[in-house]
Amino acid sequence: MNTQNAYTTSQSDAINDFARPDVPEGPSKPFLTNNSLLNDIDEGQEVEAQPKWRVMITTCHGFMKGNVGLLLVMSAQAFFSFMGVSVKILHGIDPPISTFQLIVVRMTITYVCCIIYMLATGTPDPFLGPKGVRLLLFLRGLFGFGGLVGLYYSLNYLSLSDSTVLTFLVPLCTGFSGALFLGETFTVKQGIASFFSICGVVLIARPPILFRGPLGSLIIPPNEVTPAQRLIAVGVALIGVIGATGAYTTIRAIGKRAHPMHSMSLFSLLCSVVASIGMVITHEPFVIPTRLDWISLLILIGVFGFLAQILLTMGIQRETVGRSTMAVYTQIVFATILERVFFKTTPPILSVIGTTLILASALYVALTKNTKPETKVATVDSIHEADLEEGLLERSSLEGASDSTIRPYSRESLDAEETSALDHEGPTKPLT
Repeated sequence: MNTQNAYTTSQSDAINDFARPDVPEGPSKPFLTNNSLLNDIDEGQEVEAQPKWRVMITTCHGFMKGNVGLLLVMSAQAFFSFMGVSVKILHGIDPPISTFQLIVVRMTITYVCCIIYMLATGTPDPFLGPKGVRLLLFLRGLFGFGGLVGLYYSLNYLSLSDSTVLTFLVPLCTGFSGALFLGETFTVKQGIASFFSICGVVLIARPPILFRGPLGSLIIPPNEVTPAQRLIAVGVALIGVIGATGAYTTIRAIGKRAHPMHSMSLFSLLCSVVASIGMVITHEPFVIPTRLDWISLLILIGVFGFLAQILLTMGIQRETVGRSTMAVYTQIVFATILERVFFKTTPPILSVIGTTLILASALYVALTKNTKPETKVATVDSIHEADLEEGLLERSSLEGASDSTIRPYSRESLDAEETSALDHEGPTKPLT
């Protein structure tokens, strides 16, 4: 009895002398007492199903992430439409304000806001911009001034829809200029979408030369504008199209080498200076506002224009010229809605059809975005373990160093070399 106890005690002490890691003990009973849960998992039933609302949010997030530039440009068109409505209302208030004075006031406010923002955030080179893109920033300002004059002057004699329609020549022109000067691709899909968008624009504008009778009625009665005034307004608007095309192309050429505020500040500065010179040359008087609504509209024009230009610059920097300018067509949608709200204009059925064509074309461009093919990178998991043991990767690196080329291995080539190596060395010895 004593011998047995002594043996047991000595054995326990000997075992306790060994250093054993602390291993957590499992439960006395297993969690799975039957095979029902295992059978359910084997049958392919999901334990936790992902909610549909989360799937929709993930899908929408992926769409927005892939089309950030396009959505920013579309948002800019909404603010441009609000600015156009403000300009249209301001032209009907006495005393009337000239186009040059409107540009001077609006762009001076924009320039001050840009400089204050860059100084507050510590943006480098706030006044002239980075050295490598100063010439492009200067050209962007000059081209942008031409586009601004064309838009503001045409609003004196054309309706908001007509002046907006003429700006829709910009996407086609910028698509070609981007392909010509920047080497960007102008795809067939973009060309098809541009064609249908132009068709939608024609249905909304309904020019008298194509549409006769009640369908050709314009928002502004023909007796209020003479044919000569309308012709001059269209010509100036086309000059603005050329200016906007140059502005869009230079913004894309600048890319992200400059802050969006650099582009905005120099653009607004040049517009203010050139417009002031234009007022001096044309002897236009500077009208001092005296009415509260006059001042309020002028401030709104500056705010809407500032937000629109910022969003437009950010959008074009993140997209190709052809795709981003396709979103300009959505401005006619906003203009039609705002005309109904502020000017009580009811769009006919042709305008609804044209709006649908424009929206469908913009969505088509967004959903058929060309993505770069992903390059396949070989991972360790895709290589056989036997290939690693035979040293094939090391041999491939040595062979590649001799001819200064690296030849990627495919699964078939690795299998072939493994088979040849095994045939040459004979059967593999078992591990001992």
